[in-house]
Amino acid sequence: MPGPNWLGAVLFLGVQLRALWPVAAVEVHTSREVNAVNGTNLRLKCTFSSSSPISQRLSVTWNFQPEDQSSHEPVFYYLKEPYKMATGRFKERVTWDGNIQRYDVSIVIWNLQPSDNGTFTCQVKNPPDVDGTIGEVRLKVVQKVQFSEIHFLAVAIGSACVLMIIVVIIVVFCRHFRKKRQEKTEAKVLKEKKKSGCKKSSIEVSDE
Repeated sequence: MPGPNWLGAVLFLGVQLRALWPVAAVEVHTSREVNAVNGTNLRLKCTFSSSSPISQRLSVTWNFQPEDQSSHEPVFYYLKEPYKMATGRFKERVTWDGNIQRYDVSIVIWNLQPSDNGTFTCQVKNPPDVDGTIGEVRLKVVQKVQFSEIHFLAVAIGSACVLMIIVVIIVVFCRHFRKKRQEKTEAKVLKEKKKSGCKKSSIEVSDE
């Protein structure tokens, strides 16, 4: 019978098209690993992209997992407005520093401590986009910033710029003093010429 065969073909085609159609999802972007000095403040940057417009039901959830791989701890929550944690290690130590309209859901952690070493996760849900990636940031709190290759390169470039400026200043001063010396020499020669001219005129007058 052609009816059931036609219906089965339509259903099969629908399943195939659904499989090929891109699923709406939220993509979250964070730094993979950051270092911070003990006792300082740190902005954990987290941005996202969504195939749907910004929803009034958009939510942001920040969690933390210590290095000992124990259970996740809540850090921060956002739904229409920021909500600070009333308990836990991050109580009164986390503030909202994001901008939903700019797809930024970053937070700031104050007074970092060695016990903050671990992994922070940032999850964004923007209904109907409720699935997607979860951003992870591995934090390492150190006593002082390590001198990395980037710092060495920055120091080298800075030193080269300073040396170049010093060379330019020396060249400018040398040209300035050379010009002054040349002007003095020319003035002295001109003065001697004038003096010689005056003597010659006096001799001619005397002969007459």
